[in-house]
Parts: sequence; C-alpha cells; structure tokens
Amino acid sequence: MSTVPEAERTQPFPTFKDARTHLTSQQARRLGGIRWGSAFFGWVTAMGMVGLLSALVTAGAAALGLVSPTPDPVAAAPAMGVAGAAVLLVIIFVGFYSGGYVAGRMARFAGARQGVAVWLWTLFLAVIGAVIATVTGVVSGPQLDELVRLPMSGGLMSGGVLSAGAAALAVGVLVVTLVGAVLGGLGGMRYHRKVDRDLVVPG
Repeated sequence: MSTVPEAERTQPFPTFKDARTHLTSQQARRLGGIRWGSAFFGWVTAMGMVGLLSALVTAGAAALGLVSPTPDPVAAAPAMGVAGAAVLLVIIFVGFYSGGYVAGRMARFAGARQGVAVWLWTLFLAVIGAVIATVTGVVSGPQLDELVRLPMSGGLMSGGVLSAGAAALAVGVLVVTLVGAVLGGLGGMRYHRKVDRDLVVPG
C-alpha cells in the first residue's frame, strides 16, 4: 500500500533547472558575504605571485644588462625609471588578479567582495608588520610613523619630480592591487557560474 497522500501526487514535481536555480539563489543569500579565510589564501597567492614574477623579471633584466643584480627584486624597478614602474605595476596587477581569482574560486559567491577582502588583508597585514617593526625593531620594514605620517619636508610630500613620481607610484600600487584583486575575484566566481549553467542545461 502506498503511503503517499493522494493530494501530493497531483502536485507538479520541480524540474532540475528550477531546483538548481532555487538552490543557487539560496546559497548566494546565505554564503554571499566576504569569506575572510578564502581571502587570506588569496592574499598568500598574490604575494607569492608578485615575488615570483619580480624575481623572474629582475633576473631577465640583469641578464640583459638593464639593471644590476640585487637581492631585492622590487628595488630594481626605480633604476629603470618609468619603464620599471610600469613593469612593477603589471607584476602587481597579475599577482593580485591571481590572488583574487583564488579567493573567488574558493568562496564561489560574491567574487568582487572576495577581491576587496584580499586587498583589505594586504592593508591590514602591512599595518601589522609596521607595528611589529616599530615595537621590536627586529622585523625589517617601514616604521609605523613612516607608514601613517605625511612629512611636510622631505619624502613623498616635499615636491619635485622624484617625490611626485614616488607618490604617483604609491597611489598606482593601491589602485592596481584593488582593481586586480576585484577582477580576479570576478573571474574566479565566473568559473562556478559556468558550472551551474552546465548542470542546468547539459551540453
């Protein structure tokens, strides 16, 4: 004997497409916020990619005689002037795009937010590193007062071509890291949207 009530037999059974669409929308509402764990691993990826690409570019430039070999790959960029700054920005963009992509793939939803979270991790850890360098003096890096103050004489705010170029590079780095991470997060999320479409309408 069937235990299914007669009234339930007449109700339409939801199609796989309807169920999948409903499931995805429910997941997006429940899981669509920032995933700080995914963003942290995206930041790790971004830092690793920037370091790797910087080392490769520096080694190639040194082999061609464009710059002298240096243990600090980023330090070679100023020696190349505008070209070095442009190369540095490209390296940073690729690195943070990779980091945003990893965060977007891991979190699945809200790729742009995951990219912003990668960028926020960068700022947060930079401040933490500056605090540690200030308190202990052991970790090499900018001191906290150097990170937050705007000097009225000397440094980036003193005027001149060099300081203006350094300030422009600093602003460019902030913008490029944010844009790269957000675009990477959207790219990582797009992969999951393709998977959803293939499950709804098999090819």
